Amino acid sequence: MDTAITLRNKKLGAKVVQALKNRFFEAWYFDDTAEALEKIVSLIPKEHTVSWGGSFTLNEIGIKERLEQEGYTLLDRDKAPNPQARAEIMRQALLCDTFLTGCNAVSEDGQLVNIDGYGNRVAAMIFGPHQVIIAAGINKIAQTLDDATVRARSIAAPRNTQRFPDLKTPCNETGCCADCKSPDSICNFFVTIRHCKPAGRIKVILIGQDLGL
Repeated sequence: MDTAITLRNKKLGAKVVQALKNRFFEAWYFDDTAEALEKIVSLIPKEHTVSWGGSFTLNEIGIKERLEQEGYTLLDRDKAPNPQARAEIMRQALLCDTFLTGCNAVSEDGQLVNIDGYGNRVAAMIFGPHQVIIAAGINKIAQTLDDATVRARSIAAPRNTQRFPDLKTPCNETGCCADCKSPDSICNFFVTIRHCKPAGRIKVILIGQDLGL
């Protein structure tokens, strides 16, 4: 059974990698996180300043620890001493050399769909850093753009909300998406990236495992 799943993931991954390339992204598929980690590190010049958006996928890959061990200059908001310093690091990250992030959903035809609470993650994906490297598990692939939007909103967002038990949103109580207008909503910025411009700035690493939320 594992072999059947692996083969299916390889075939789906290859299809989506080509679709991404057709939209001017750089893209690769790897069977596991170990291979993906080595590829990500190889894409980051040693002189680059690196930052990231919140991502369970990045945590599972172990990229932050690896970059710290390698001696990269990191803008890590989680090491800020207070909320004001944290916000400042998030602003600085918009002009870092390499920005790392996950992705809420990827359509089979190569479009990226993300929902953000503050907008810092999607802002960096669109403009600012010299390059953006996205890591996404096979579970983030959805058949159509509409399916990708549904995944981002009805699966990824309610799961992400559970990280913050004090947020007063319908999905935090029920686990289901609702058209909430709560001030605590994390569904404030919906971004679809249809093409990569300039070509090659956004690099997508697809991984044949279920990763992230």
